[in-house]
Amino acid sequence: MAPDYLVTHSGGFHADELLSSVVLTRLFPNARIVRSRDPHWIAAGPDRVVYDVGGAFDADAWIFDHHQRGAPLREDGQPYSSFGLIWKYFGHEYLEALDVPAEHINDVHAGCDSSFVLPVDLADNGIVRPDAAGVMSGLSLPGLLETLKPAFDDTNAEAETNAFHAALAIARAFLQAQVSVNAAQLRAETLVAAAIADAGSSPVLELPMGMPFRKAVQKAGADHLLFVIHPRGQDWSLGGIRLSEDTFDLRADLPAAWAGLSGAALEAVSGVPGATFCHKGRFIAAARTRSAILAMANLAVKAAQTAS
Repeated sequence: MAPDYLVTHSGGFHADELLSSVVLTRLFPNARIVRSRDPHWIAAGPDRVVYDVGGAFDADAWIFDHHQRGAPLREDGQPYSSFGLIWKYFGHEYLEALDVPAEHINDVHAGCDSSFVLPVDLADNGIVRPDAAGVMSGLSLPGLLETLKPAFDDTNAEAETNAFHAALAIARAFLQAQVSVNAAQLRAETLVAAAIADAGSSPVLELPMGMPFRKAVQKAGADHLLFVIHPRGQDWSLGGIRLSEDTFDLRADLPAAWAGLSGAALEAVSGVPGATFCHKGRFIAAARTRSAILAMANLAVKAAQTAS
Protein backbone atom coordinates (compact mmCIF):
# COMPACT_ATOMS: atom_id res chain seq x y z
CA MET A 1 0.00 0.00 0.00
CA ALA A 2 1.37 3.41 -0.97
CA PRO A 3 2.07 5.84 1.86
CA ASP A 4 0.23 9.12 2.25
CA TYR A 5 3.20 10.89 3.82
CA LEU A 6 6.97 11.03 3.41
CA VAL A 7 8.27 12.25 6.74
CA THR A 8 11.71 13.69 7.35
CA HIS A 9 13.07 16.24 9.81
CA SER A 10 12.51 19.97 9.73
CA GLY A 11 15.29 22.54 10.04
CA GLY A 12 18.49 22.55 8.03
CA PHE A 13 18.57 19.97 5.25
CA HIS A 14 21.35 17.69 4.06
CA ALA A 15 22.09 15.66 0.96
CA ASP A 16 20.96 12.35 2.44
CA GLU A 17 17.32 13.25 3.10
CA LEU A 18 17.14 15.29 -0.11
CA LEU A 19 18.29 12.34 -2.20
CA SER A 20 16.07 9.97 -0.21
CA SER A 21 13.19 12.29 -1.06
CA VAL A 22 14.11 12.08 -4.75
CA VAL A 23 13.72 8.30 -4.68
CA LEU A 24 10.56 8.27 -2.60
CA THR A 25 8.72 11.03 -4.48
CA ARG A 26 9.33 9.15 -7.73
CA LEU A 27 7.85 5.97 -6.29
CA PHE A 28 5.06 7.65 -4.34
CA PRO A 29 4.19 10.81 -6.29
CA ASN A 30 0.89 11.34 -4.45
CA ALA A 31 2.46 11.27 -0.98
CA ARG A 32 3.03 14.59 0.78
CA ILE A 33 6.44 15.47 2.18
CA VAL A 34 6.18 16.43 5.85
CA ARG A 35 9.22 18.05 7.46
CA SER A 36 8.78 17.86 11.22
CA ARG A 37 10.28 16.79 14.53
CA ASP A 38 6.87 16.43 16.17
CA PRO A 39 6.77 13.01 17.91
CA HIS A 40 3.39 12.33 16.28
CA TRP A 41 4.87 12.66 12.81
CA ILE A 42 8.25 10.98 13.27
CA ALA A 43 6.82 7.77 14.72
CA ALA A 44 6.41 4.80 12.39
CA GLY A 45 2.91 4.30 10.99
CA PRO A 46 1.17 2.45 8.17
CA ASP A 47 0.45 5.70 6.31
CA ARG A 48 4.02 6.99 6.10
CA VAL A 49 7.68 6.45 5.31
CA VAL A 50 9.87 8.06 7.97
CA TYR A 51 13.52 8.75 7.09
CA ASP A 52 16.53 10.52 8.59
CA VAL A 53 14.55 11.05 11.78
CA GLY A 54 12.66 8.97 14.33
CA GLY A 55 15.54 7.28 16.14
CA ALA A 56 14.86 3.80 14.75
CA PHE A 57 15.45 1.56 11.76
CA ASP A 58 12.84 -0.98 10.73
CA ALA A 59 12.45 -1.52 7.01
CA ASP A 60 9.21 -3.46 7.46
CA ALA A 61 7.72 -0.55 9.42
CA TRP A 62 9.04 2.00 6.88
CA ILE A 63 11.27 3.90 9.30
CA PHE A 64 14.83 4.60 8.15
CA ASP A 65 16.93 6.56 10.62
CA HIS A 66 20.66 6.15 11.16
CA HIS A 67 21.43 8.49 14.07
CA GLN A 68 20.57 6.10 16.91
CA ARG A 69 22.82 3.69 18.77
CA GLY A 70 22.97 0.37 16.96
CA ALA A 71 22.23 1.98 13.59
CA PRO A 72 22.63 -0.43 10.67
CA LEU A 73 25.99 -0.80 8.94
CA ARG A 74 26.97 -2.11 5.54
CA GLU A 75 28.47 -5.59 5.33
CA ASP A 76 31.96 -4.03 5.32
CA GLY A 77 31.20 -2.03 8.47
CA GLN A 78 30.76 1.34 6.79
CA PRO A 79 27.82 3.43 8.01
CA TYR A 80 24.62 4.21 6.20
CA SER A 81 22.93 7.56 6.00
CA SER A 82 19.21 7.68 5.30
CA PHE A 83 20.03 7.80 1.58
CA GLY A 84 21.94 4.52 1.72
CA LEU A 85 19.07 2.85 3.56
CA ILE A 86 16.44 4.16 1.18
CA TRP A 87 18.62 3.17 -1.80
CA LYS A 88 19.05 -0.34 -0.41
CA TYR A 89 15.34 -0.93 0.09
CA PHE A 90 13.77 1.21 -2.66
CA GLY A 91 16.57 1.70 -5.20
CA HIS A 92 15.67 -1.23 -7.44
CA GLU A 93 12.06 -0.01 -7.73
CA TYR A 94 13.33 3.49 -8.45
CA LEU A 95 15.44 2.19 -11.33
CA GLU A 96 12.45 0.30 -12.69
CA ALA A 97 10.48 3.55 -12.56
CA LEU A 98 13.24 5.22 -14.60
CA ASP A 99 12.87 2.46 -17.24
CA VAL A 100 16.33 0.97 -16.72
CA PRO A 101 16.28 -2.39 -18.57
CA ALA A 102 15.55 -5.26 -16.19
CA GLU A 103 18.78 -7.05 -17.08
CA HIS A 104 20.81 -3.97 -16.06
CA ILE A 105 19.04 -3.01 -12.83
CA ASN A 106 21.27 -4.96 -10.43
CA ASP A 107 24.46 -3.64 -12.02
CA VAL A 108 23.21 -0.05 -12.18
CA HIS A 109 22.04 -0.28 -8.56
CA ALA A 110 25.45 -1.53 -7.44
CA GLY A 111 27.33 0.97 -9.56
CA CYS A 112 25.35 3.93 -8.23
CA ASP A 113 25.72 2.62 -4.70
CA SER A 114 29.51 2.51 -4.80
CA SER A 115 30.15 5.68 -6.79
CA PHE A 116 27.33 7.97 -5.61
CA VAL A 117 25.37 6.69 -2.61
CA LEU A 118 28.28 5.55 -0.45
CA PRO A 119 30.15 8.89 -0.67
CA VAL A 120 26.98 10.68 0.49
CA ASP A 121 26.61 8.18 3.35
CA LEU A 122 30.19 8.68 4.46
CA ALA A 123 30.06 12.47 4.21
CA ASP A 124 26.86 12.57 6.27
CA ASN A 125 28.58 10.49 8.95
CA GLY A 126 31.63 12.73 8.99
CA ILE A 127 33.90 10.31 7.13
CA VAL A 128 36.01 11.35 4.14
CA ARG A 129 36.99 8.68 1.64
CA PRO A 130 40.74 8.50 0.89
CA ASP A 131 40.08 9.07 -2.80
CA ALA A 132 38.13 12.24 -2.00
CA ALA A 133 40.49 13.65 0.61
CA GLY A 134 41.81 16.30 -1.75
CA VAL A 135 38.35 17.57 -2.73
CA MET A 136 37.19 20.71 -0.98
CA SER A 137 34.17 19.74 1.09
CA GLY A 138 32.25 22.76 -0.14
CA LEU A 139 32.57 21.52 -3.72
CA SER A 140 31.27 18.02 -2.99
CA LEU A 141 27.65 17.29 -3.85
CA PRO A 142 26.59 17.34 -0.16
CA GLY A 143 28.43 20.63 0.32
CA LEU A 144 26.89 22.22 -2.76
CA LEU A 145 23.36 21.14 -1.82
CA GLU A 146 23.79 22.63 1.63
CA THR A 147 24.72 26.02 0.13
CA LEU A 148 21.07 26.20 -0.94
CA LYS A 149 19.91 26.56 2.65
CA PRO A 150 18.40 29.96 3.49
CA ALA A 151 20.58 32.55 5.22
CA PHE A 152 20.64 32.37 9.02
CA ASP A 153 18.76 35.68 9.33
CA ASP A 154 16.06 34.95 6.73
CA THR A 155 12.91 35.43 8.79
CA ASN A 156 10.48 34.26 6.12
CA ALA A 157 8.41 31.48 7.70
CA GLU A 158 8.52 29.52 4.45
CA ALA A 159 12.23 30.05 3.77
CA GLU A 160 13.36 26.56 4.84
CA THR A 161 10.51 24.80 3.07
CA ASN A 162 11.06 26.76 -0.13
CA ALA A 163 14.80 26.15 -0.04
CA PHE A 164 14.29 22.42 0.60
CA HIS A 165 12.06 22.02 -2.45
CA ALA A 166 14.39 24.08 -4.64
CA ALA A 167 17.30 21.89 -3.53
CA LEU A 168 15.18 18.78 -4.09
CA ALA A 169 14.82 19.60 -7.79
CA ILE A 170 18.60 19.92 -8.12
CA ALA A 171 19.24 16.71 -6.17
CA ARG A 172 16.75 14.94 -8.46
CA ALA A 173 18.70 16.05 -11.54
CA PHE A 174 21.98 14.77 -10.08
CA LEU A 175 20.62 11.36 -9.11
CA GLN A 176 18.88 10.83 -12.43
CA ALA A 177 22.07 11.85 -14.24
CA GLN A 178 24.08 9.35 -12.18
CA VAL A 179 21.64 6.58 -13.07
CA SER A 180 21.84 7.59 -16.73
CA VAL A 181 25.65 7.49 -16.65
CA ASN A 182 25.72 4.00 -15.12
CA ALA A 183 23.08 2.68 -17.52
CA ALA A 184 24.90 4.19 -20.50
CA GLN A 185 28.14 2.57 -19.34
CA LEU A 186 26.53 -0.86 -19.56
CA ARG A 187 25.15 -0.16 -23.03
CA ALA A 188 28.57 1.04 -24.14
CA GLU A 189 30.29 -2.08 -22.80
CA THR A 190 28.22 -4.24 -25.15
CA LEU A 191 29.16 -2.10 -28.17
CA VAL A 192 32.84 -1.89 -27.19
CA ALA A 193 33.07 -5.64 -26.65
CA ALA A 194 31.79 -6.21 -30.18
CA ALA A 195 34.26 -3.67 -31.57
CA ILE A 196 37.15 -5.35 -29.74
CA ALA A 197 36.18 -8.65 -31.34
CA ASP A 198 36.10 -6.98 -34.76
CA ALA A 199 39.51 -5.36 -34.20
CA GLY A 200 41.21 -8.69 -33.64
CA SER A 201 44.94 -8.16 -33.12
CA SER A 202 44.92 -4.59 -34.40
CA PRO A 203 46.18 -1.97 -31.91
CA VAL A 204 43.49 0.43 -33.15
CA LEU A 205 39.92 0.09 -31.89
CA GLU A 206 37.21 1.56 -34.13
CA LEU A 207 33.93 2.49 -32.43
CA PRO A 208 30.69 3.51 -34.16
CA MET A 209 30.46 6.70 -32.08
CA GLY A 210 32.04 8.34 -29.07
CA MET A 211 31.33 6.37 -25.89
CA PRO A 212 32.97 5.24 -22.62
CA PHE A 213 35.37 2.47 -23.55
CA ARG A 214 38.22 2.09 -21.03
CA LYS A 215 36.38 -0.21 -18.60
CA ALA A 216 35.28 -2.52 -21.39
CA VAL A 217 38.81 -2.61 -22.80
CA GLN A 218 40.12 -3.47 -19.35
CA LYS A 219 37.46 -6.15 -18.79
CA ALA A 220 38.31 -7.74 -22.12
CA GLY A 221 42.00 -7.84 -21.25
CA ALA A 222 42.71 -6.12 -24.58
CA ASP A 223 46.17 -4.93 -23.61
CA HIS A 224 47.25 -4.75 -27.24
CA LEU A 225 44.99 -1.80 -27.97
CA LEU A 226 46.77 1.57 -28.07
CA PHE A 227 44.38 4.00 -29.77
CA VAL A 228 40.66 4.47 -30.41
CA ILE A 229 39.00 6.09 -33.41
CA HIS A 230 35.37 7.03 -33.99
CA PRO A 231 33.26 9.48 -35.99
CA ARG A 232 32.60 12.81 -34.29
CA GLY A 233 30.00 14.95 -35.97
CA GLN A 234 31.34 15.82 -39.41
CA ASP A 235 34.88 14.60 -38.71
CA TRP A 236 36.74 11.74 -37.01
CA SER A 237 38.55 11.51 -33.70
CA LEU A 238 41.72 9.65 -32.65
CA GLY A 239 42.48 9.24 -28.96
CA GLY A 240 44.63 7.35 -26.51
CA ILE A 241 43.59 4.91 -23.77
CA ARG A 242 44.16 5.96 -20.17
CA LEU A 243 46.06 3.51 -17.98
CA SER A 244 43.44 3.86 -15.23
CA GLU A 245 40.63 6.10 -14.03
CA ASP A 246 43.03 7.71 -11.58
CA THR A 247 45.54 9.04 -14.09
CA PHE A 248 45.72 10.89 -17.38
CA ASP A 249 48.75 8.81 -18.44
CA LEU A 250 48.09 6.86 -21.63
CA ARG A 251 49.15 3.51 -22.98
CA ALA A 252 50.69 5.48 -25.83
CA ASP A 253 50.86 9.19 -26.69
CA LEU A 254 50.31 10.64 -30.12
CA PRO A 255 53.55 11.67 -31.91
CA ALA A 256 55.39 14.55 -30.26
CA ALA A 257 55.82 16.32 -33.62
CA TRP A 258 52.01 16.72 -33.90
CA ALA A 259 51.52 18.41 -30.53
CA GLY A 260 49.51 21.63 -30.74
CA LEU A 261 49.34 21.71 -34.54
CA SER A 262 46.29 22.15 -36.73
CA GLY A 263 45.29 22.57 -40.36
CA ALA A 264 48.02 22.84 -42.97
CA ALA A 265 50.79 22.69 -40.37
CA LEU A 266 49.59 19.32 -39.09
CA GLU A 267 49.06 18.00 -42.61
CA ALA A 268 52.63 18.94 -43.48
CA VAL A 269 54.22 17.39 -40.40
CA SER A 270 52.11 14.21 -40.40
CA GLY A 271 51.97 13.79 -44.16
CA VAL A 272 48.23 13.05 -43.89
CA PRO A 273 45.90 15.15 -46.08
CA GLY A 274 42.78 15.91 -44.06
CA ALA A 275 44.48 15.94 -40.66
CA THR A 276 42.95 18.90 -38.81
CA PHE A 277 44.06 19.03 -35.16
CA CYS A 278 46.22 17.51 -32.46
CA HIS A 279 45.96 18.62 -28.83
CA LYS A 280 49.21 19.85 -27.32
CA GLY A 281 48.76 17.18 -24.63
CA ARG A 282 48.94 14.51 -27.39
CA PHE A 283 45.89 12.60 -26.18
CA ILE A 284 43.45 13.47 -28.98
CA ALA A 285 43.59 14.37 -32.65
CA ALA A 286 41.06 14.85 -35.45
CA ALA A 287 40.75 14.47 -39.21
CA ARG A 288 38.13 15.14 -41.83
CA THR A 289 37.65 11.54 -43.02
CA ARG A 290 37.86 7.95 -41.83
CA SER A 291 40.73 7.23 -44.21
CA ALA A 292 42.67 10.20 -42.85
CA ILE A 293 42.13 9.23 -39.23
CA LEU A 294 43.17 5.64 -39.98
CA ALA A 295 46.36 6.93 -41.57
CA MET A 296 47.06 9.05 -38.48
CA ALA A 297 46.31 6.10 -36.20
CA ASN A 298 48.73 3.86 -38.11
CA LEU A 299 51.45 6.50 -37.87
CA ALA A 300 50.78 6.90 -34.14
CA VAL A 301 51.07 3.13 -33.63
CA LYS A 302 54.40 2.99 -35.49
CA ALA A 303 55.73 5.91 -33.45
CA ALA A 304 54.63 4.28 -30.20
CA GLN A 305 56.12 0.93 -31.12
CA THR A 306 59.39 2.57 -32.15
CA ALA A 307 59.54 4.52 -28.88
CA SER A 308 59.00 1.35 -26.83
